[in-house]
Amino acid sequence: MTRASLDKQPREIAAMFDRTARRYDLVNDVLSLGQDRYWRKATAAAVDAGPGELVLDLAAGTGTSTDAFTTLGARAVACDFSLGMLRAGAERHGGSGVSDEAGGANGITFVGGDALRLPFGDAVFDAVTISFGLRNVQDTEGALREMLRVTRPGGRLVVCEFSRPPVRSFDLVYSQYLMKLLPPVARAVSSNPDSYVYLAESIRAWPDQAGLARIIGRAGWEGVRWRNLSLGIVALHRAVKPAVESR
Repeated sequence: MTRASLDKQPREIAAMFDRTARRYDLVNDVLSLGQDRYWRKATAAAVDAGPGELVLDLAAGTGTSTDAFTTLGARAVACDFSLGMLRAGAERHGGSGVSDEAGGANGITFVGGDALRLPFGDAVFDAVTISFGLRNVQDTEGALREMLRVTRPGGRLVVCEFSRPPVRSFDLVYSQYLMKLLPPVARAVSSNPDSYVYLAESIRAWPDQAGLARIIGRAGWEGVRWRNLSLGIVALHRAVKPAVESR
């Protein structure tokens, strides 16, 4: 693992995803062997957004994950620090683009924002979710606290993130795929293959299921639980904001 590639600054990461935006959804589908669709459905089921609820989809990229919430009748905000990703998403949804502040298309509001300084008021959202983006935030616990701030009391958090397969033999096979097979496949299909080298390295440096649960709890969320998807390649963590905040 190269330490330098993991020590990226927020602007570097945003620029990296800007360059990836054009073929981002296609590449994800190829590299995950179609499992990304299953992960999105599982995340939407865990969020369990009802009609009239407001959901924040953080690190939403092109808004592919956000579609699941509006289909269920909720209102949704797709927020990302990569404006290139958001523009690609707004155009795909029939909009004309996105600004640093806000832009909307086809029932989804696209908003540029930093997970550590979200451009929303306190207790705005019924649920907050982030899929495959928490690894890219420099201060994991700080981002989770910021998500807590913008969630109403009793509201939900759902984190969908790469994790560690609990079966050691499978974890070893998966590690070989990440470090040896994923980069050449990405070079064949991606518009920015270097970003997938970063992806592989960041996954291996990420906490396991129990480790992430502890971080979520430290950030102030309650009732933290998780379940594995795809043999533990991905884990869904769910928690709630306390109905009465401690002082």
